[in-house]
Amino acid sequence: MLLNLKHKQLTVYSEVRILIKEAYLVTNLFPEEEKFNMISQIRRAALSVKLNLAEGSSRKSVTERNRFFEISSGSVVEIDAAVETAIDLNYINESSLELLSKQLNKCFAMLSNMIN
Repeated sequence: MLLNLKHKQLTVYSEVRILIKEAYLVTNLFPEEEKFNMISQIRRAALSVKLNLAEGSSRKSVTERNRFFEISSGSVVEIDAAVETAIDLNYINESSLELLSKQLNKCFAMLSNMIN
């Protein structure tokens, strides 16, 4: 926000910002007892997608950049696995995940395409 850096111009960065919002909205539906467990984990993973994308974009080495983009896409997979568990535990139903699902798929594809 304060620095005018290259990653903020990336389409994937805009999509990741939407992903984070959706992750927060979905986790608001979880029971209170998950506040320090699953809710926290999903939110930290969503933030990790953005932070690793930003940090990776600043790296000059292709190898280093790719590693951060891999970690970022791994966090997308982590969110997916946690949300699947929330469905299994009946915390949420699949109909409440339409937008989050769209963003997970879009961000995963875009991040995967950035890895050389």
